[in-house]
Amino acid sequence: MPESPEVQALVEFLDGRVHDRVIAELDIAEFRIVKTRDRPPASLVGARIIGMSRFGKHVGFETSAGWLMIGFGRNGWIRWQAAGEPSSDEPVPEVARIVFDDGAVMRVVDTGDFLAVTASVADAPTDVAGIAALGPDPLSPDFSREDLERALGARRKQIKALLQEQASLAGIGNAYSDEILHAAKLSPTVHAAVLGGGDRERLYRAIVDIMGDAVADRRGLPPDRLKQAKVAAMAVHGRGGEPCPVCATPIVDRMFGGASAQFCPHCQPEHAGT
Repeated sequence: MPESPEVQALVEFLDGRVHDRVIAELDIAEFRIVKTRDRPPASLVGARIIGMSRFGKHVGFETSAGWLMIGFGRNGWIRWQAAGEPSSDEPVPEVARIVFDDGAVMRVVDTGDFLAVTASVADAPTDVAGIAALGPDPLSPDFSREDLERALGARRKQIKALLQEQASLAGIGNAYSDEILHAAKLSPTVHAAVLGGGDRERLYRAIVDIMGDAVADRRGLPPDRLKQAKVAAMAVHGRGGEPCPVCATPIVDRMFGGASAQFCPHCQPEHAGT
C-alpha cells in the first residue's frame, strides 16, 4: 500500500518533470476509477500543469482547468516514461494514461485483485469527499501533540487500527503503523483509551520521527525504486520470524481485523498506561 512518505517522494519527482507541461492526451482504460462523471478526466486535455501536491496518500495535479485527484488505494502506483525513453514490453495493469506535450508518459496502474485507484476532477481538492475527510497530516510541520490527542481521545479502539484511520491521521498505512508502534514500544492491540502520558508522548515522537525519516530517505528516488526502498527500511513490518533489531526476540506476525501486523512481543508488551 502506498503511504505518505512514498507518495511525497513521488509528488516531488513528478513535479520537477510535469510543471508547466500541457496534457496532450488523457485516456482512461478502466472507467470505474472515475468518480466525477460530470467532469471526466478527458476534460483536462489541453490544460497546463501548474503544480502538484500530496493529500495524505492522494496525489493532486493542479491544472489551468481544475484539479486532477488520484487516489492509489491498496495497490495503485505510477509508471513513468520520460520523453524519448523507449516503452517497456512488460505488460502492466494500466487503468489510466497521461501523455504530456513533451512526449513523457505517466501510466496509472493498479496491481490488486480489487480495483481501488480513483480519479476525480474538481475545482478544489476538498471538493473530493475522501480529501475533505482527511485528518491532520503527520508530515506537516504544523502537526502537533494536540492533533494526536484529538485523534486518540479516550477511544476504545486498537491503536494500530486508529493510526491507519485516515479521518484521524492522514497518510499512515499498515507498514508505517507497525514501525511507529515498535519505536513507541506499544502493542498493536492496546486501546487508545488506556494510553498514559508517557505512552502518548512516545507515540507522538515515533510518528514524527518515523514518517519524517522515511520521507528524507525516499527523497530523490524514481517511482520504480520507492517500494523496494520502503521494504528494505522496515525494522519489523514484513519481518515475521526474524530477530527484533532492538532485542533479538523473534518478531510475531498476526492478523487483526483482516490486516497483518508484525511486532516484537518483548519490546511491545500488551500493557500500557505509563
